[in-house]
Amino acid sequence: MQSVEILEQYKSYLIRERSASENTLASYMRDLRQLQEYLVSETEVELLNVTSDDLQQYLDVLRTAGKSVSTLARNVASWKNFYQYLVSRELIENNPAKTLSAGKTEHKLPEILTSREVELLLQQPKTTDDKGIRDKAMLELMYATGIRVTELVDLNLSDVNLSAGNIRCFSKNRERFIPMYPYAQTILREYIDHVRPRMISSDDVEALFVNVQGERMSRQGFWKLIKYYQNKAKIKKEITPHMLRHSFATHLLENGADLRSVQKMLGHSDISSTLFYTQLVPNSIREVYQHSHPRA
Repeated sequence: MQSVEILEQYKSYLIRERSASENTLASYMRDLRQLQEYLVSETEVELLNVTSDDLQQYLDVLRTAGKSVSTLARNVASWKNFYQYLVSRELIENNPAKTLSAGKTEHKLPEILTSREVELLLQQPKTTDDKGIRDKAMLELMYATGIRVTELVDLNLSDVNLSAGNIRCFSKNRERFIPMYPYAQTILREYIDHVRPRMISSDDVEALFVNVQGERMSRQGFWKLIKYYQNKAKIKKEITPHMLRHSFATHLLENGADLRSVQKMLGHSDISSTLFYTQLVPNSIREVYQHSHPRA
């Protein structure tokens, strides 16, 4: 069952069985839609599959964005009621929001790679064969743009503009253009001009990145690729595609990028999702941001 359908059923339940007021209905549905957007954007999970950790992390994002205690408490109440409804309909077994509290709690920030670890990872694919050039192009492009793994494997050849130095991404029916640093452009050009024509199964293939069968690379295929090069680089952190995205955003902020620009590149519709990354940069940078940004 799709999240949109579940939310519509829950809305009908609130109206018909709970006789919810217009204000209650509006706030509950707004909270749930914002949660859904965050989950799809940052965790790639649906409402039915959410965990307590996912909800706690989003609560931390809202807290970092400066939401009031009353707003946090209302969100938690919205989630608890919604997931209890799903339990009552036997759509899920347990309520993941049951133990959440709007009060401050200790939480573990996501790990990121250091600049040195990124360099080490990117050095692993050897450009002596077609697969190595393809792998290097994928890793360089992901770190250059901070796109999600789904967006990476969904790219078509037509989404790349090497003369302009950017790629075009579609996410949730929104289009965005993201620049690339020069080396990412160089290795991507080499892949497109010399490697991809030899790898595609037919001229009809639109996918930018293909597997050894010449078909579109899958998310699972890229995950395996990252794990292979992590082990080869002897990096102890469990590297995931999302860790590269976290690292991209954090390194930009560390080097002086403004939050709005990072928000646009990441494709966040709500800046509160981007504000989360300020927790990962050094305190001095956070303090400068908090004292300098007009809305901080």
